[in-house]
Amino acid sequence: MRELLDDLACAVSFATPPRRLVSLVPSITEALAVTCPERLVGATDWCTHPRDLEVQRVRGTKNPDRATIAALEPDLVVANKEENRELDVRRMRADGIPVWVTDIETVPAALDSLERLFVDVLDVGTPGWLSAARREWDGPVPETTLDVAVAIWRDPWMAVGRDTFTGDVVARLGWRNVLADSRERYPHVDLAELDRDGVTVLLPDEPYVFTAHDGPEAFTTARTSLVSGRLLTWYGPSLVGARDVLAAAVAT
Repeated sequence: MRELLDDLACAVSFATPPRRLVSLVPSITEALAVTCPERLVGATDWCTHPRDLEVQRVRGTKNPDRATIAALEPDLVVANKEENRELDVRRMRADGIPVWVTDIETVPAALDSLERLFVDVLDVGTPGWLSAARREWDGPVPETTLDVAVAIWRDPWMAVGRDTFTGDVVARLGWRNVLADSRERYPHVDLAELDRDGVTVLLPDEPYVFTAHDGPEAFTTARTSLVSGRLLTWYGPSLVGARDVLAAAVAT
């Protein structure tokens, strides 16, 4: 056994290296499945990539089935500060299950966190996709070329506010999130706060599934653009190539 500090500086003891992994984070599930699939034994119902993923499902990110997780006898459960509940993490640890918690609000933080996971914790080295993502997303934040808002729900309308991974992706594309100064990370907003002249409202297909017939019709002033929620909000292999795809989606 050895001990390392996770992203929240919590000491985590686990086998060296962990061989049986449960992921409660869709982005990290994809990263694990692409990099060391033989170690992944459990994932949430929301872990949709890779499409052919066949592991034990452990319910959702906010209500994981702790009994099912325990039955899998994981060496390590991987969680995230934003996506998973602290209560569930505490309960799993109390049951003797090691939990590694990530804390990600920017693209560089995501890549650094994932590198620690794969290099320091799992001892599999730096994945090729991670190196490619660094090449694609490294560098200074460019000057703003477009004002955007990122809707994440409707009825009631919600959008991306301050200090989020998605907000950092937007900034690194050269776009300005017009709600970046909000007091909340995911504020409830009036439609008028989004439907403004000179603003492009991004309508992703998750968590709310915006479509050509569900979302754009609500706006009379702002321009709208349907985009991939996975490319906008997930960190991991999906970052590779995401810059060009997102830029092209907004340009059309």
